[in-house]
Amino acid sequence: MTGGVESLTFIGLMGAMLLLGVGASRWRRPRDIHSLEEWGVGGRAFGNWTTWFLLGGSMYSAYTFVAVPALTYGVGAMGFFAIPFATITTPLSFIFTTRAWSVAHRHGFVTPGEFTAARFGSRGLGAAVALAGIAATMPYIAVQLASLQAVLQTVGLSGEWPLLIGVTVIALCTFRSGLRAPALLSIAKDVLLGWVVVAALLIVAMNGGWGDAFRKAGAHFAATPSPSDGLLLGGSAGQTAYLSLVIGSALSIFVYPHALTTMLAAKDRSTVQRNAAALPIYCLVLGLMAMLGFFALSQAVTPQGRDLNTVMPQLFHNLFPAWSSGIALAAFGIAALIPAAVMSIAAANAFTRSIYRAYLRPAATPAEEARVSRWTSLVVKIGAVFCILLLDPAFSVDLQLIGGVIILQTIPAGFIGLLTNWFHRLALIAGLVVGLGTGVVMLYRIPQIGPGGTIVKEHFGSSITTINGWPLYVGIVALAANLTIAVLGTLLLRAARVRPGRDQTRPDDYDADADDPMVKRLENLLDGLPTGQTGIHAAPRYVRQNTRNS
Repeated sequence: MTGGVESLTFIGLMGAMLLLGVGASRWRRPRDIHSLEEWGVGGRAFGNWTTWFLLGGSMYSAYTFVAVPALTYGVGAMGFFAIPFATITTPLSFIFTTRAWSVAHRHGFVTPGEFTAARFGSRGLGAAVALAGIAATMPYIAVQLASLQAVLQTVGLSGEWPLLIGVTVIALCTFRSGLRAPALLSIAKDVLLGWVVVAALLIVAMNGGWGDAFRKAGAHFAATPSPSDGLLLGGSAGQTAYLSLVIGSALSIFVYPHALTTMLAAKDRSTVQRNAAALPIYCLVLGLMAMLGFFALSQAVTPQGRDLNTVMPQLFHNLFPAWSSGIALAAFGIAALIPAAVMSIAAANAFTRSIYRAYLRPAATPAEEARVSRWTSLVVKIGAVFCILLLDPAFSVDLQLIGGVIILQTIPAGFIGLLTNWFHRLALIAGLVVGLGTGVVMLYRIPQIGPGGTIVKEHFGSSITTINGWPLYVGIVALAANLTIAVLGTLLLRAARVRPGRDQTRPDDYDADADDPMVKRLENLLDGLPTGQTGIHAAPRYVRQNTRNS
């Protein structure tokens, strides 16, 4: 009967969330959900609270609540790299996403590829950035789907078909409602998350506290044959790997297309700044969830089969009352659905604006753009399923780190491009190609090492490589190669007087705010009408120039 109560609670809450997501298309009666401005970025009209919940829902996801605790459960201290990298992203986000919001607000950009195309005068560069973003997003979505599969498995829904159910649920919500679905679901998710945090703290206090958890976890790692796990990092080599993971992840997290999508949906610069400043609150929750991996070790929680993603769901299943466990598992499930939805929307927008409209249909109508993005988002979800089936990593975190290797290669064009247009467009394309090639080849050559040093899988076994005896995150190594080519190529091309692309942005674009006279105002703001002259953002649209240089 206990299992029945847990399952009924879980299924009931997940069903309610599905209905909420499907009905989100009518939330505050958007003027025209059949345009990319409405479907893809919510009309660029989300206020402080909506942006806060959406940002937390998309950036602090099943990766936070399932994958990170599974990593600390499996290897110990190395899993805590997620906490400093999440903290570092706060000042980076405050500076860079504010500039990104302003220039996108001024020109009507929806994706990073559009910005890079305009900044460096190259449709080819914009398309390359878009394709890299799509490729990087698929394994990140796969992290969410793998976590959802682990939750369903804990509830008793085993096999491959629950994964297909998860994909179907995401597809139904996003296809109809666009970004409004995850925005509305994020509010419900954070309510459930509040319960999960309070319940977790109570359970830890009732079972010996954190001191006992750390002592037992330390004894566990001391008895394992692996030299790389433990409560502390293993010497200077372990510290080097840890530091490179922190730096690489911090640089990559806010250049993912979905991160920019959540910020572009904000109604003004101050909304972006307030939410960036408040991000450390979520970092506290991330730290707590990471420590729960040690608590699971102290309570002798055993994952189902070899799937370490089931550690957190199994912990709540074993120690919590059935009704409370059902609520927690529903929160984990929703935390997987929301970011997967936002990521698929962002990847679809990237294809529509930087490839479909730029090359195939320059005169595409807003309704046509929205239709293409809807169907592309389904293809992206299917690609994420193949990532799970083909890569089959030891830790689902590795899927995100593989995506990070790819998205890091857009740093010179997208991230640094927000500060300067010094790089030559052709050098940026060459650097991107070299960085991607270096990263993929290195990932392919890394085997997955099992207990006792045996090779479990020949390829794509980890995202950590060894160079001259020092373990490093592959993404950092590939980015170094990328930047080297971009810098040297720019110097050579400038010396040869090869004409650079024309920058279609201006310095004041990066400080534009909601009262910018160059854009129009959306009448029905989701968080209430403003008191003054604000807002953009929808049609009649600012006429965006398609960059024609290649």
